[in-house]
Amino acid sequence: MKIVSIEAMRLNLPTPSSPSEGTRPSWAEHAEVANPMSRYAHVKRRRALWLPKAWGPVWCKVTAEDGTWGLGLSDHGQAVAAVIDGHLSPQLIGQDCMAIERLADMMFRMTKPYGTVGLASYAISAVDLALWDLKGKILEQPVYSLLGGPARQSMYCYATGNDIDWYLELGFTAFKLACPYGPADGLDGIHKNEEFVATARAQIGDECELMLDCWMAFDVDYAVRLAEVLRPYKLKWMEECLIPEDMDAQIELRRRLPWQTLATGEHWYTFVPFQSAITHRMVDILQPDINWCGGVTTCQKIVSMSEAAGISVMLHGGARNPYGQHFSYAMAGVPWLEYFIGSRPGVPLEQTHRIPGQTVAKNGYLVPNDAPGFGMEIQEDWLTPL
Repeated sequence: MKIVSIEAMRLNLPTPSSPSEGTRPSWAEHAEVANPMSRYAHVKRRRALWLPKAWGPVWCKVTAEDGTWGLGLSDHGQAVAAVIDGHLSPQLIGQDCMAIERLADMMFRMTKPYGTVGLASYAISAVDLALWDLKGKILEQPVYSLLGGPARQSMYCYATGNDIDWYLELGFTAFKLACPYGPADGLDGIHKNEEFVATARAQIGDECELMLDCWMAFDVDYAVRLAEVLRPYKLKWMEECLIPEDMDAQIELRRRLPWQTLATGEHWYTFVPFQSAITHRMVDILQPDINWCGGVTTCQKIVSMSEAAGISVMLHGGARNPYGQHFSYAMAGVPWLEYFIGSRPGVPLEQTHRIPGQTVAKNGYLVPNDAPGFGMEIQEDWLTPL
């Protein structure tokens, strides 16, 4: 069946009725988080001070000649929409919508003149995810069935965020903190990070897992010094300590921290850097983002390579939408699912911002919707051109 249109879209969700206000502000509303721009005082405290303000989500609608349509999702709005509408769409219209591997290879190759990584990879991801959604709808199967069926009865989820008491109440038993301070804060920042982690460990006890997200904020020396200070708190992993492009630094950090489990990959694009990380044994856990790195098709390649090398894959933000949920549910090589919680404590997860049809975690476990495609309950008239 042929593709008749590929369009970048905006999703206009109906306004929810009477949402809960919660018991206190969320950590995401006020907490300082270390980041690559922390060395610049005027934007140090929060990412929102320097990230693009006009760019938001971008949806991709792929329609087949029988009228069936699928939806994909990525980020960076108009910039990514220009790649979808101006380049990918004209080349893919008229192609077989079920030949997803062929289409993924075409997109990978046709974007080479301006770079497949970065914004092009976001665009490719949106198209690829839409094609998988479309295929599931045509075949009347959930995407996880197209990928081989469930690899387990339910997915174990870990909570990301700093409102640990609320996540405990929700039933989670593994927690990832957003690290507040980096090299710009010097030795005092190291001491404050230790206090921060020590408090969380005291809250959850020794029977729960604890991780630390460093979000590209560190250099090798700072990461090593902080890891040494935090060793008594038994971190399961430290995540994305370094600028993602610096592969030599990744290798050096691995050499200097042989005892600390390291994770990274959310800001790597295409399967190529993951292949390099596996070859050089840079990290222990790879974290592609299915909405950014190339979609389901690219993530399949990453998991296959990783399993052969005995390295785990855990999608970045895998539970935040149905795409990561379905993929993770079907992959034996993806043992955990990241559940980011930026909403206020006291607000039920069912009332947090989510895609209609998307399931939420119950006591730290999740099972995706079993409707065709990715199981989203989105009406066509909610979509408008971006």
